[in-house]
Amino acid sequence: MFTEGACAKCHNAGAVGGAGTRLVTHFGRIVNGVYDQMIAFGGPQVQDRGIGFFNGVNFVGEVVPPQATIVAKHRTIPTFGLGLVDAVPDAVYLQIAQHQHANSPQTAGVASIVVDASTGQSRVGKFGWKAQEPTLFDFAGDAYVNEMGVTTPLFPNENCPQGNCSLLAANPATTNPNDLTNATVQQFFNFMSLTQPPPRGPMNASVQAGSALFNQIGCTNCHLPTLQTGPNPVAALSGVTFSPYSDFLLHDMGSLGDGIVVNQVGPTQMRTAPLWGLRFEPNYLHDGRATNLDEAIMAHAGQGQASQTLYSRLNPTQKAQLIAFLNSL
Repeated sequence: MFTEGACAKCHNAGAVGGAGTRLVTHFGRIVNGVYDQMIAFGGPQVQDRGIGFFNGVNFVGEVVPPQATIVAKHRTIPTFGLGLVDAVPDAVYLQIAQHQHANSPQTAGVASIVVDASTGQSRVGKFGWKAQEPTLFDFAGDAYVNEMGVTTPLFPNENCPQGNCSLLAANPATTNPNDLTNATVQQFFNFMSLTQPPPRGPMNASVQAGSALFNQIGCTNCHLPTLQTGPNPVAALSGVTFSPYSDFLLHDMGSLGDGIVVNQVGPTQMRTAPLWGLRFEPNYLHDGRATNLDEAIMAHAGQGQASQTLYSRLNPTQKAQLIAFLNSL
């Protein structure tokens, strides 16, 4: 079971590794007040493609089970520049969270603390819409098993089709766990690590004015303009100041949340989306509902509500300037 057979089939806007219009479906339900990922029904993610008829079993794509009461779509996110994000020490993200709580508590984010599948240690999650993966290597391994159906030592367990694990006995690609390798995950990690962020677009007076407005209405409280990597054995990733326009923390987005619970991340919490390369993205927000930047800004709620309100009060010229700034990223 899988969603696509190659990374580039989803990550392709602008270039291989970019965003895309492909949506992945997640589902769940509340049972006795507790969120249920519905593993027994094939959850938490729909793998909507199957490999066909093998060994007496027709492996068909999964669907959302009728028992699910929570369904969310997640669009393909760009992977450009993620090596830089990975190279920022966890301590930096924790310091950012502390600074926000001291200086802008109403919009302060929290770090997503998760287990690193490679080491078993607690780390700060930075990757994925719910900041559910702590390292780019884990992010690659997670994509292999959940998006392409490829098991590795990092994630050795096959997803059961629609939750029916007995069907895996007919899996034609059953592999001895001792034969699993992380070699291709490492190659995928290397590619993403050394893919540079998109270059900035043209700068002019309107863009400069929009940048000032972006800061003035509080967008930079969450969309932090710059970060710096720590020491790294790869020179291109060591001590680099870069501009992702994200703090990579979780924020309570109210009605803009996806309703999905992952690890300790609640239904209204979402990781701040990086804005670099925004002009290359085909649509916006976690589910792609916004077709333009004005719609995306106006959909902000929860901890993004104050900035949304201030944006709504800008005059047409100021709004055009702010949009011009975003389109320069």
